[in-house]
Amino acid sequence: MRRPFRWNVMLMTSGWMLGLMTATCSRPVEPGSDGGHTVSATIGSVLPAPAFAHAAPAGGDPTVADIAERVVPSVVNISAIRVGREFRREPFFDDPLFRDFFFGPMQPPRSGPEQSLGSGVIVSADGVILTNNHVVEHATEIQVKLRDGREYKAKLIGTDPKSDVAALRLQGKIEKLTPLPFGNSDQLRLGDVVLAIGNPFGVGQTVTMGIVSGLGRDGIGLADYEDFIQTDAAINPGNSGGALVDMRGQLVGINTAILSRSGGNQGIGFAIPSNMARPVLDALLHGGKVARGWLGVSIQDVDDKLASALDLGVKRGVLVSDVSKGSPAARAGLQRGDVIVAMNGEEMASTRKLRNRIAAAGPKAAVTLEIVRHGARKKLSVALEPLPDALAGPTSDAPGEGALEGVSVSALDAATRRQHSIPSEVDKGVVVTAIEPGSPALASGLRTGDVIVEVNKKSVDSVAAFKKAYAASRDAVVLLVQRGGATMYMVIRH
Repeated sequence: MRRPFRWNVMLMTSGWMLGLMTATCSRPVEPGSDGGHTVSATIGSVLPAPAFAHAAPAGGDPTVADIAERVVPSVVNISAIRVGREFRREPFFDDPLFRDFFFGPMQPPRSGPEQSLGSGVIVSADGVILTNNHVVEHATEIQVKLRDGREYKAKLIGTDPKSDVAALRLQGKIEKLTPLPFGNSDQLRLGDVVLAIGNPFGVGQTVTMGIVSGLGRDGIGLADYEDFIQTDAAINPGNSGGALVDMRGQLVGINTAILSRSGGNQGIGFAIPSNMARPVLDALLHGGKVARGWLGVSIQDVDDKLASALDLGVKRGVLVSDVSKGSPAARAGLQRGDVIVAMNGEEMASTRKLRNRIAAAGPKAAVTLEIVRHGARKKLSVALEPLPDALAGPTSDAPGEGALEGVSVSALDAATRRQHSIPSEVDKGVVVTAIEPGSPALASGLRTGDVIVEVNKKSVDSVAAFKKAYAASRDAVVLLVQRGGATMYMVIRH
């Protein structure tokens, strides 16, 4: 029998271009304050921490029940309606370890509306909801139900598939919400007690308790950028997008997936750390796209064999196997064979950690790298940049209006091929990476993972060529699309 899930994901990634793409939201949102990890004026003004001084019994510390009573109103149930859905099929969706968590028992594709249930977290008093991208992906209608029974329609602010984060905004008259304050997930330690709140199996809001079982989990295959908190708090299908809170009642993670052979909880759950989700939310609220930093190197983990064979002078760190010409790394003087051991004074012992830290620093950040070269230590100052369009992956938008309003595309590269299971025979075009619910393109049948090879009979082999061809179109656009080995023409009208 085929092993259902392979843990031996390649972590030593030679040729892995460090940097993070600019995940786009097709609809801009109201501008707000910027800087740091402050999400917005409303996010910054959520309940002050610590949150539970008032809830503690006289003369005692707050109990689990006190914390649960306070945080449960901040977690919502999300119902996503998909009309004529065609889910993106990641390789792990065929694996029983993961598939039931996302979609329930897999059924053959069928037409007509389908509904999925998930969870979300209220993070601002004006109705911003934080959840997973996969909870609302392809949704044509999103309904949110609060703990007190109130129901709202929600509008998608934006998504970042690379981190599996999405942001919604409640519609209508919004009042008396209970936002959940963010905690510092970097302060979590193994053994810390955490609570998971969500809507498992659609039975209603549920609180479970466990501990932090692991930190910095990556290579799972759920997202491009992974730094998961592992917990044994019982989470099940429907908990996805819900809150993982610490014993101060602060949001430290967004529950995302379980590892299970049965589809039910087996004590291994993964949550996106709040310190990863919060900057993504901030970016989605302030313009609709996530811009991350780019260094411009290929890297791999240092192990004993490499350290000895290459005489690196250090046994742990991140080995630079190549430097892109004209990149920030090249301008700073980084060379092949250098070992990066620290960034801004923080130890870097893995490619995952360095990649995430560079990404989170942003495209305009100046960082200090400590390297070991020929056994000697030295420091380099590097001015990061945004990832070039040619390497950006699923992050580039179509123009903001017209027939393809709400469609995001990316270059056809190794990452997008793997993510969308695109065969090697498809050798040109751009990949559709996101489609806004209710858009003309979605209604006309365009789907995430489609490869657009022509726009109005003009061949496109890059995002720039796609935009140029589309800009020349008028009320309608004719696309030549490849999907699952088939090629078809598609007419989309505004």
